[in-house]
Amino acid sequence: MKSIAALQAVVTADPFDGEPSDAELDVIETEMPLILAEVDLLDAQIMTIDRPATELDARRIRRAHNRVLAERRDLTNRVVAMLTGGAA
Repeated sequence: MKSIAALQAVVTADPFDGEPSDAELDVIETEMPLILAEVDLLDAQIMTIDRPATELDARRIRRAHNRVLAERRDLTNRVVAMLTGGAA
């Protein structure tokens, strides 16, 4: 049986404090409009799980889906603009 004591220093050399870094928080803040749009879409879909979808439900889901697509487009455009220095 091999001992793992020799590997413990390698595994525990970089302690994880459980908090996101500033860079990770910036990415989350950049993606937050898309995250919120996806949550709204999920809420609209969850409302129709246990009952047939009405026309209002279908419109709500369609509107939420279109908002997700728009936020994905906007996020992609923001990221491209950041990477190219705003030349896009």
